[in-house]
Amino acid sequence: MSPLQFIWFLLIGVLFAGFFFLEGFDFGVGMATKGLAVNEQEKDQLIATIGPVWDGNEVWLITAGGAMFASFPFWYSALFSGYYLLFFIILVGLIIRGVSFEFKAQSLDHKKGLWEAALVLGSLIVPFFFGVVFISMIQGMPLDAKGNMSASFTDYINWFSVVGGVAVTLLSYLHGLNYIALKTTGPIRQRAKNQASMFYWILYVGLVIFAILMYFKTDFFAVHFAATLGLLVLIVLLTVGAHISVMKSKEMPAFLASGLTFVALVALLFTGLFPRVMISSISPKYDLLISTASSSPYTLKVMTIVVCVFLPFVLAYIGWTYYIFHERISHRPETGSGY
Repeated sequence: MSPLQFIWFLLIGVLFAGFFFLEGFDFGVGMATKGLAVNEQEKDQLIATIGPVWDGNEVWLITAGGAMFASFPFWYSALFSGYYLLFFIILVGLIIRGVSFEFKAQSLDHKKGLWEAALVLGSLIVPFFFGVVFISMIQGMPLDAKGNMSASFTDYINWFSVVGGVAVTLLSYLHGLNYIALKTTGPIRQRAKNQASMFYWILYVGLVIFAILMYFKTDFFAVHFAATLGLLVLIVLLTVGAHISVMKSKEMPAFLASGLTFVALVALLFTGLFPRVMISSISPKYDLLISTASSSPYTLKVMTIVVCVFLPFVLAYIGWTYYIFHERISHRPETGSGY
């Protein structure tokens, strides 16, 4: 394995971590329009908190997919062909969620409920099925010598993958509640804190179940015992830290801790995969490795130069965007705002 191959494997993990950190709270806010808001004004208030940033946050996912296609084409082809149906469902979720913002703002009052339901459904579908994809992938899928996947329903949908899907969805909701507490004023702010404090107790149970299933359903402990155990402990500590911060009304620490929980989860999955990118349940000799799934050294070199040149500008723009829209949302957005 060359240094550039390792760097791009790491970079793809960073891009997915950035996606879940930023887009995770968008999903949570979308769910909260039904689970937390009690009237139309509060629903508009919630949507306004993510109105300026949600579409930019999705760029992290597009970039991760593009980086995977360019740097690890064999990984990309195996993953996207084998999970074609699940990725199609995720795409549908992203589409109906995306159009719901604009259509709700332009709809008559009696039709707004339809687009609110689309927002909630899309915000549920995407994190759940991403959890299913990643967790089923780390269990191992029936990957043959040519990188073709011939999977059955239970390879995709099983106890571990469903627990993973529910865990990612719950983490997104909690991340969204922490973001709402950070970005709003009025009754909904305190309601978000109260609800988050309650749901963290459910998350503790889910983390225990997740850790047990990971021990029995993956080879992570056998291959990377120290790193796997350490990252699981870190996830628990971040969860406890977020919960304590919520109870003490420390909104920024709570938000950062819930976001870093996503980062630690992605780190756990990518560390466990290393040096593989896909695990074959047929035979270890069919595993797809970083060293064999990547593009040519020249391609990786050119991509690295491009990233080094443009990444600082992209990060500066993202930081500027969040700075400009850092104020709390306390008013009802005007009709037709496009949120």
